[in-house]
Amino acid sequence: MGAPRTGSHGLSRTRGELISTETRINERIRVPEVRLVGPNGEQVGIVRIEDALRLAREADLDLVEVAAQARPPVCKLMDYGKFKYESAQKARESRRNQQQTVIKEQKLRPKIDPHDYETKKGHVTRFLGQGHKVKVTIMFRGREQSRPELGFRLLQRLAEDVGELGYVEATPKQDGRNMTMVLAPNKKPQKAPRSQQEAQQEPAPEPAG
Repeated sequence: MGAPRTGSHGLSRTRGELISTETRINERIRVPEVRLVGPNGEQVGIVRIEDALRLAREADLDLVEVAAQARPPVCKLMDYGKFKYESAQKARESRRNQQQTVIKEQKLRPKIDPHDYETKKGHVTRFLGQGHKVKVTIMFRGREQSRPELGFRLLQRLAEDVGELGYVEATPKQDGRNMTMVLAPNKKPQKAPRSQQEAQQEPAPEPAG
């Protein structure tokens, strides 16, 4: 029987340091013994690294280090290729979810003129329709800071105007010179409010016979 691969010589330790940031598998795991977990999560116990590698080969699986900081390290028998694929899928799904919850921002002045208000409201409507959250910020300057009710009323008005597409997730809150509110899209966001023409095209309900 060959000598145990304990990783006690300098070259192995150097290699171990080089790959310490990666998941170590099979012969890359250079420790005398490991706490082994079976492919279905069952606890096998502490075994020599040679025995753990033998069990992995017999099961046509990989020995994967899952808790390197433990003493002894925890290793699991698994199909490492499948594990990497599933991990990549989960990472992509996580990124998609993060993209879906991007928070857009719109900034308004408390004494905004009607045209600018309609423009800003249009942006908020579009963002909500795309499934994004919107952080609305009222920026106060000079004496406006003594009139926070102006910002509060403006935020309330905006929330009501876009109520078909979103709801207030975070109520208006004073933050220094600014007042902020967060709008979130409804569970089934619409692309845009229904136009009058579309409403006219709907068939009229038949009279009760």
